[in-house]
Amino acid sequence: MPTLVLSPRYSEDSKVLRLAAGRAGWKAERLGGWRAPARLRGQDVALYGEPTFVEVIAAQLDVGLIDAPPSWLPGLPERHLRRKVDMSTFAEVRGSLVRPVFVKPADGRKGFEGRVYGSPADLPDAVPGETPVLVGEPVEWEVEYRCQVLDGEVVAMSPYLRDGELALTGDGRWEAPWDAEARAYAEVLLDEVPLPPAIVLDVGLVKGRGWAVVETNAAWGAGLYGCDPQAVLRVLARACAPAPSDRDWTTAPVRLAD
Repeated sequence: MPTLVLSPRYSEDSKVLRLAAGRAGWKAERLGGWRAPARLRGQDVALYGEPTFVEVIAAQLDVGLIDAPPSWLPGLPERHLRRKVDMSTFAEVRGSLVRPVFVKPADGRKGFEGRVYGSPADLPDAVPGETPVLVGEPVEWEVEYRCQVLDGEVVAMSPYLRDGELALTGDGRWEAPWDAEARAYAEVLLDEVPLPPAIVLDVGLVKGRGWAVVETNAAWGAGLYGCDPQAVLRVLARACAPAPSDRDWTTAPVRLAD
């Protein structure tokens, strides 16, 4: 069984996953810092936490990580976007922003908030100009769903936003009335478009346009919402154990300075 390795931050999702790991018979270890213990080298591990933390620990342990490249989303056919999405740089956006656009970091790290920016003055100041970004046409999402995908199959799914608000009921359940439609759309996408063997896929209903892809997220840094944590563990284990055939989906290592 793999060892679930968690970041020092006690997020609710990390606590849920640790309990699930115990039920599954896994070992679990929460690290106290950004240095991986030597005893974990050569072990079968599944990493979970903040994206940069996971990338640094993975590099120390010589563990590959599976993710979709930044070009995956803008490369989709229009029928799976229902909006215009392009890759750019932060400097290009700052120099050309004349109408509201959605801007987010392209590499999955949350270096600044991904949202609609109306003018150059709204953009954050401290972001380097060469930072790759995704730039999208603003649209209104009626609902957004998180899908945990393993080897081309949705193994867990949960709504997370409905009309821009968390799809969370007063008694703590994640609910929306489009579960069947969301799953059917995700399955169509998986039949038509190549995806990493372990990934988190977000899909949603664009008001007046139809179902589309919101984005992908690396499984090792994505929130759970209402997804079954036991299924999430399976996706995590695969996302941290790339095969040679997964090289197109394997991220480059990130290392700490000595």
